[in-house]
Amino acid sequence: MDEEAVEIPIGEELDLHSFRPRDIPDVVASYLDACREQGLRSVRLVHGRGKGVQRAVVQRVLSSRADVADFRDAAPEDGGWGATRVWLRPIDTQADATSRREGHDGGSRE
Repeated sequence: MDEEAVEIPIGEELDLHSFRPRDIPDVVASYLDACREQGLRSVRLVHGRGKGVQRAVVQRVLSSRADVADFRDAAPEDGGWGATRVWLRPIDTQADATSRREGHDGGSRE
């Protein structure tokens, strides 16, 4: 069965509830790439509270990305541990190209 690509509106929030758990890493990565291209520097990823499985998946993806300056659980009024606030680094085309060329897929967060 062929799966159709889903077009996600790019904005300051992405609700991950409608995605299959196995798709979450790719969805988050693609979304963050698009956000940076649009110049967004702060986004909120809503993964829900539950048992914390999706939260862990999302935060593992964030930890592996050099373009993520920082992330943490959202403020209580913004979803608490049911959402993660992410701060993205601005696009530096020269540094990004060097990183891809050298095979880096992540780095330490500041």
